[in-house]
Amino acid sequence: MSIFSRLFAKPFATVDGATARRIVEEGGLLVDVRSIAEWNAGHAPAATHLPLESVEQRAHRLPSGVHLVTVCKSGMRSASAARILAAKGYEVSSVRGGMSAWRHAGGRVVNKNGREGTV
Repeated sequence: MSIFSRLFAKPFATVDGATARRIVEEGGLLVDVRSIAEWNAGHAPAATHLPLESVEQRAHRLPSGVHLVTVCKSGMRSASAARILAAKGYEVSSVRGGMSAWRHAGGRVVNKNGREGTV
């Protein structure tokens, strides 16, 4: 690996929805970094909500030794969150395509009342 590659390599993986689901099914934790309004409209039932603006201050609340999978609407905010969490020593992946990719891969999405949600 060249010095350029090492300097600019991402400290986290980017995964598709199916891979994200597999990681979560194998004991990983899905961390939804969207706004409260987005979360209320639709989120994965087993996800933990940690809005992007809270990740830096509240990362210590996440379990250590667990593969974290960050998700947002499109993948941009989840990549930012993954970068922050990786810098804090977490094993983390970001979902490319966000919640739409999660749903397309067969992941459930519920609203704040536990009914079918939207993304």
